[in-house]
Amino acid sequence: MAKLTPVELRLLAVRVLEKSNISSDNSGSIADALLAADIDGIPSHGVSRLPSYCDQALSGKVNGFANPVITFPEAGAIRVDAKSGFAYPAIDAGFDAIKNKLNESSISGITIANSHHAGVIGHHVERLANLGQVALGFSNSPAAIAPWGGHRALFGTNPIAFACPRKSGPPIVIDLSLSKIARGRIKLAAEKGEKIPLGWAVDASGKGIQNAEEALLGTLLPMGGSKGAALVLMVELLSAGLTGSNFGFEASSFFSSEGPAPNIGQFFITLNPIPFSNDMFFSRVEQICDEIKSQDGTRLPGERRFLEREKCKINKIEIPTKLINHLEQRLI
Repeated sequence: MAKLTPVELRLLAVRVLEKSNISSDNSGSIADALLAADIDGIPSHGVSRLPSYCDQALSGKVNGFANPVITFPEAGAIRVDAKSGFAYPAIDAGFDAIKNKLNESSISGITIANSHHAGVIGHHVERLANLGQVALGFSNSPAAIAPWGGHRALFGTNPIAFACPRKSGPPIVIDLSLSKIARGRIKLAAEKGEKIPLGWAVDASGKGIQNAEEALLGTLLPMGGSKGAALVLMVELLSAGLTGSNFGFEASSFFSSEGPAPNIGQFFITLNPIPFSNDMFFSRVEQICDEIKSQDGTRLPGERRFLEREKCKINKIEIPTKLINHLEQRLI
């Protein structure tokens, strides 16, 4: 493993992205998002994504020079068209816009259309929680999960996230993929030649498999069985249906440089708790947090990430040497 400081890793990421037909502004936005994932100990969504991102920009599958277009249909509603570019610049544009709109409505929504992989969804809602907002985030993704009872993938792993502001600590952040395991975890296992546990994925006949490469060609299982499959559909409708973007079965891979742009969607909801409960909301949040932490072995959702961030202030980030060498070769 190679060890780099956050500054060193970000600089490398930006240079590799800019070398791959991606604008300087977009490269900075993408690098910040991937770096944040590695800092939080989520390597499946960190700089390990750079090779596939860069290959897609170089092939023209993703428009590395896209400038998101923002419209304001009415108070509390923001629409962002990512223009077949990367998700991060479009999300950044929408969030920058909403900062000046939060006083217009107690509840606001941001749709991101014609988008791409949004990385760690929890990071986005955390940003909204840091503005004092209760936030929900949804994204669909290329087909990986079959409808319950079926064997052909129609829906993505479709992550959802929730963030709740606190007055006496960092926000509560809940972030989860609706498959039993994130597809990125299986991809990492495939790259390392590792097996995956039974119960994560099935082949075309519905038989459980442990080969990670075969799992990427098969179908992932939803968390919670039929209930999870219903939630996957809900996110598909909120992300793709609401934004007019591609459903999972219409979207191309986030990893392959071939094919058309994925053009999936994201949807974020922000809610100002004050008009609904005054300051009572924050005292109630602390009450339930105290009750949770009063039991041995418990932690609040998101706490592990915050601990990883503190460690990163002292320790460097560990990245596979093979990946670093590959990225440096792209600069030659």
